Amino acid sequence: MTYTFDFEIVTVTPVLNFFNHQQEHENNPKRSRAYLGSYDCSLDGFVRSMELVHEKPDWDWDEVVRAIVNFWLEREERVRHWKTIFQKSEDDCIVVGRVANYNRLRQEFELLF
Repeated sequence: MTYTFDFEIVTVTPVLNFFNHQQEHENNPKRSRAYLGSYDCSLDGFVRSMELVHEKPDWDWDEVVRAIVNFWLEREERVRHWKTIFQKSEDDCIVVGRVANYNRLRQEFELLF
């Protein structure tokens, strides 16, 4: 099966750092990536966090949900790893996931050459 979107948990960071990143880098609705910040490392937490995406790209967000669900079902070890790191983090931190749009990434790479 070919996926259009990919999801991966990438870090745990203070809320303010995440907010600043979104304000500086996520203002292009045609970008290839979006970052989701969740106050709990759970499937529901990341699905709810999609409502807070700054300058939401014009993507099929039902497909994004499928990518997040697939990550949770297929990468249980990674989920556990990040849950452990998140539980050990400071109170003002969130767990951050990245959604990548393969079609937009391909377009960005093609523009480089």
